[in-house]
Amino acid sequence: METTPVLTVKELSVSFGKAGEQFHAVKNVSFTLHKGETLGIVGESGSGKSVTSLSVMRLTPPPSLCTLSGKAELLLKDGSRSDLLTLNQKQLQRCRGNDIAMIFQEPMTSLNPVFTCGWQVAESLRLHKNLSAREARERTIELFKKVKLPRPESMYDAYPHQLSGGQKQRVMIAMAISCDPAVLIADEPTTALDVSVQATILELLKELQQETGMAMLFITHDLGIISRIAQNVLVMYKGSIVETGTATSIFNNPAHAYTKGLLSCRPSRNTGLTRLPVISDFMHFRPDGTTEETNLSPQALEQQLKRDPQQEKLRREALYKQTPLLTVKDLTIAYRKKKSWLKPATPEFRAVDNVSFEVYPGETLGLVGESGCGKTTLGRSILRLINTTTGSIQYGDTDVLALDEKQLRAFRRQIQLVFQDPYSSLNPRMTAGAAIMEPMTVHGLYNNAAGRKKQTLELLKKVGLEESHFHRYPHQFSGGQRQRICIARALSLNPRFLICDESVSALDVSVQAQVLNLLNELKRDQGLTYIFISHDLSVVRFMSDRMMVMREGKIEELGDADEVYLHPQSEYTRKLISAIPD
Repeated sequence: METTPVLTVKELSVSFGKAGEQFHAVKNVSFTLHKGETLGIVGESGSGKSVTSLSVMRLTPPPSLCTLSGKAELLLKDGSRSDLLTLNQKQLQRCRGNDIAMIFQEPMTSLNPVFTCGWQVAESLRLHKNLSAREARERTIELFKKVKLPRPESMYDAYPHQLSGGQKQRVMIAMAISCDPAVLIADEPTTALDVSVQATILELLKELQQETGMAMLFITHDLGIISRIAQNVLVMYKGSIVETGTATSIFNNPAHAYTKGLLSCRPSRNTGLTRLPVISDFMHFRPDGTTEETNLSPQALEQQLKRDPQQEKLRREALYKQTPLLTVKDLTIAYRKKKSWLKPATPEFRAVDNVSFEVYPGETLGLVGESGCGKTTLGRSILRLINTTTGSIQYGDTDVLALDEKQLRAFRRQIQLVFQDPYSSLNPRMTAGAAIMEPMTVHGLYNNAAGRKKQTLELLKKVGLEESHFHRYPHQFSGGQRQRICIARALSLNPRFLICDESVSALDVSVQAQVLNLLNELKRDQGLTYIFISHDLSVVRFMSDRMMVMREGKIEELGDADEVYLHPQSEYTRKLISAIPD
């Protein structure tokens, strides 16, 4: 690592809003980044880490809405240094992509849907490298090969919607490195990806860094990911840096209570716990907004929360003496494109291929696998949201596939679905209270509006929200709060069975821990039964009694969750587990 920094940020502060009504998102942040170094910035949503990176790139709102102060000095390719915060738009255009580049969290919203992936990468090359269209195409295909995209020539002409999440992220990486920038900012580039795809992307970034010597600013809420890629770490909380040091020192000897909380929130790979630790276990929040440490060590808390293996064994033995609540037998869901005069009929694609399993009352069955394995399709088919091809679904004494529309409506009161993205599953024009009351109104529960409102207020309290939240709209809540609203809405019909489809995958590890603890409390208090769908085996192991691993529409492995996690029989399961960050 060279001693001369390529990026020096000094006393960076960012405020939003007008004078007198300003919110201070970043407060006096300073750090340096050297050639070949990866600096990790860690924190929850709202900690200021993404605002810091966007400010360095000058991608914040206009001065009338956002105030920037401090310095962000970048070492340019010509050897001169420039303060990015003082450049005009023309100077910034020459600098962005060429000297400093950025990979964003969500590639689908970062890529233009009306242009091909290749054209969007080539555009940067034509702008900064003055290449011809043919030269830019050839260079883009080389970059696609470098980032290990399959069929790079055909990928050049593909549109973003035709690629998987991991493939779109590789296109974004190719675009970011196309002009050999000195600094690459990666803002949550792997958050919503499968653990296996996530591991591949991290390895790819490390390989590219070794080849080019670029410095990297890697932003995430997951300290496990940082352990794989960063040499040095900054921990941010409420806009300020609370701890800084080498990755080794931060992981082995965290000094700040907030860092201890972040490290402890993720499910342990080795120890089964009755509940997950949360930030409040290590920090007390006073009414005036200040905090104090609890002096509780992560090791001591883990011992307090450790499961009793004998009790767990007896509980599961009792669980499986019951009659199954749900029985799925030989279920197949197949698709075939219709034949046209332009294209012949394609071979049948089986999204779910001859799958059979049971779920017992009070059980949580974990359903895990990579994107495209069929787990979401299987979950939705149980509610008849997707048509099945062959097989049977039996819920108690009910043949689900034989129900007419009226019977199906009554059946769906018994089983509810919690979706992955709470923001898109809530109507932005409906308040939280109205969203929770709507299913009750549709099914005619609690006699009148007053009764439904009373039940809604009780549900809000049950999921850890306040009565004042009844009149707020989705955009006024955090991601974790929105997911709690979705859970309250699912509970509004008093169901016996919940299907949680990637319901925590996009949440911060600290918020994820709170939601997982809530789901377990509700299961215990209300006797709920779950199918818990996720691509994260450590989360599924914490939540589940049994774990079912799917691959290409088929069941790869099914058994006791701890046994599958600790002693996997399938090579595919071993691969998924090895990809989980430590």
